[in-house]
Amino acid sequence: MQDVLDRLIELLDLEELEVNIFRGRNPQEDRQRVFGGQVAGQALVAAGRTVENRVVHSLHAYFLRAGDPKIPILYEVDRIRDGKSFATRRVVAIQRGKAIFHLSGSFQKPEPGLEHQIEMPDAPDPESLPPGERRMQSLLKRIPEGKLTKEMKAWIERPRPIDIRLVNASKNPFEPEKRPPRQMVWLRANGTLPDTPLLHHCIVAYASDMTLLDTATLPHGIPWAFMNPDYQMASLDHAMWFHRPFRADEWLLYAQDSPNMGGARGFSRGLIFTRDGTLVASVAQEGLVRERRPD
Repeated sequence: MQDVLDRLIELLDLEELEVNIFRGRNPQEDRQRVFGGQVAGQALVAAGRTVENRVVHSLHAYFLRAGDPKIPILYEVDRIRDGKSFATRRVVAIQRGKAIFHLSGSFQKPEPGLEHQIEMPDAPDPESLPPGERRMQSLLKRIPEGKLTKEMKAWIERPRPIDIRLVNASKNPFEPEKRPPRQMVWLRANGTLPDTPLLHHCIVAYASDMTLLDTATLPHGIPWAFMNPDYQMASLDHAMWFHRPFRADEWLLYAQDSPNMGGARGFSRGLIFTRDGTLVASVAQEGLVRERRPD
């Protein structure tokens, strides 16, 4: 899987067109829209390329329009402030002259301070859970006859740069049981990453969008979006706080819950821990979960 991860690294290696202006490519995949985690990761790269001697500690982002995977994305960086300890950046992602995504990021010069953190929940070792690739192949065999489309097959079979292992997976994702809005997943990059802290932050930002909105659907027994034309689902906003150093190519436990669903919006939260129990990041997201109606 190293070659698949290398392609993700290349995807995050933006082309600098001019001072504060970068261009990002899209993967050669059959998608209807650009994956939100990709845009967030690329925007964070653009912001980080304009900052020196500081580490990202938070980002707040809004998904404004669906990105077109057939054309590149332009990232414009506004250097809002450079202080003694903190630097603030604003990034706008643009396609066809319109903003599709907006990110504000804050970077801090490392410094010591008081420490405390919440404890990591108990979870089985990631090695005891089926790898993401094996799980997807198993799902492919279980899709009801006559419902497997070409696009669906390509989505399930494509190699993935992130290995995600579900701790409490649904027995049947096509007809999931209703259960409390909590889940845990182990995740890590499918290979080895360079020793570049910003890249590790960007990889985790990319991966953090993969399962969070799903958590809000658990009490309602909603199947995956590609198996369920009755619902429209999309990320609306996304926030992350990075607390401590980590490596994205080592196992991270992503503990998620969803305190609220209402107004066609699901709100979810996540805590990301290293294997030894160190809390390294917190995540919050609100997403659209709209039931399609004839009217």
